[in-house]
Amino acid sequence: MATLPTEGRALCLDPARGEVGLRRFPVHPPRPGEVLLRVLRANVCGSDLHMVRGDAFRAMAPPHPIVLGHEAVGRVLALGEGVERDARGEGLAPGDRVSFAYWRGCGACPVCARGQGHACLGALLSLVRDCERRPHFHGAFADCYMVRRGQAVVKVPDGLGDALAAGANCALAQVIAGLRRARVGLGDQVVIQGAGGLGLWATAVARAMGAARVIVIDAVPRRLELARAFGADRTVSLEEHPDPRERTRQVLAETGGGAQVCVEVVGRAQVLREGVRMLQRGGRYLVMGSIVPGDTFEADPSLWVGGNLSILGVSLYDLDSLLEAVRFADAAQGRLPLETMVGEVFPLESWREAFEAADALASGRASAGRVAFRIAEEEEALA
Repeated sequence: MATLPTEGRALCLDPARGEVGLRRFPVHPPRPGEVLLRVLRANVCGSDLHMVRGDAFRAMAPPHPIVLGHEAVGRVLALGEGVERDARGEGLAPGDRVSFAYWRGCGACPVCARGQGHACLGALLSLVRDCERRPHFHGAFADCYMVRRGQAVVKVPDGLGDALAAGANCALAQVIAGLRRARVGLGDQVVIQGAGGLGLWATAVARAMGAARVIVIDAVPRRLELARAFGADRTVSLEEHPDPRERTRQVLAETGGGAQVCVEVVGRAQVLREGVRMLQRGGRYLVMGSIVPGDTFEADPSLWVGGNLSILGVSLYDLDSLLEAVRFADAAQGRLPLETMVGEVFPLESWREAFEAADALASGRASAGRVAFRIAEEEEALA
C-alpha cells in the first residue's frame, strides 16, 4: 500500500449549534471492503444548503457533528482487503478516478432484503454519520472520503472531466432512477417543474427515454433557455404567467388534456397543488425536490383518487441508475451544452463564499451552473 496522508481537512456542521467550520482528522487506511478516496471535486447540492440552514433537521437533528457534501468525484488512494473490482466488474486500483454511491442501506431490514437499499431509513441516516468516529471522512467536502462496505464504486471514463463526473452520483443518478420509476417511455408527454440542475438533467433524460413532448416550468429566463437547449419542446415562465391556473390551462391545452408524467424538482411543496392538475387521468406524479420536513401544502385527495393518479416519492437511487448516470454523462458530451452545468468553483477554505453563491443559485438570483469545491488538483498530494 502506498504511503497515505496522515491527516486531512473536512468541512463539518454541528446541527445542534448550527455551526460550520473546517476541522482536521487523522486519515486511517481502509478496512476490508472499504475504499479510501482523495476528493477531487465536490458540488454543493440543494440538500447541503438545507442542512446548513437547519431546515433539513426540523424533524430531528443528529446529536453529533457531520461532514457535509456528497455529490463528488475522487481518486482511489487505497483499497481495503477484498476490493479488486468496481461495480461494473472492472479492475480497480489506486490512481483510478471514480464516482461512488454516497449512501448505504443497513443491509438487514425487510426493505434491503427486497433490494431497495436506497429506500432504507439507514440510507438516509448514513448521510449524517458522526465525523468524530473513525473513519471520520463520511462527507465529500473534505480532502478524503471513505467508501464503506456496501457503497458502490464505479470508474469514471477518462474523457469525462471532474466537473461533470461530480454530478453523476447525485443529481443525474437520482433523475434516472426517478424517471424509470415513473415509467417514462415512448410517446409520453412530460412536465418538469423547475429548471435547475435536476430539472435540466430530467429534461435530457426524459427525451432520451422517448418522451414525445417535454414542457419545463421555471421563473428564471436563462434557465428556461437552457431547458430548451437540453431538449424541452416548450417552456412556461412564471414571470410571464404568474397565475397558476393560467399555467395549468396552458399545459392542458399543450398536451391535449394533461401529461402522462409530471416531475417536481423545485423543492417547494406548494407546487404540488399545481402539478397534480397538469396530469391526465391515470398519470404519474414524480416528487424528488421536496425534502424539507414540515413544508406542507393543502391537497384535495379526490383528485388523486378520481383521476387514478400515482404519486411517487423518490430519494437516492439504485446501482443501475448510478452506472447509467456515468455512461449518460459521458455520452452526452458534445451533444448537450453540459458546460452550462458548471458554475463557480471555490477552494474548500472559501466555504462561506461558496454557500452564498449556491444560495443565490437556489433562490434564482443566479441563473445556472452547479457551485463546486475544487479540493485537489490532479498533481496535488495531501499535506
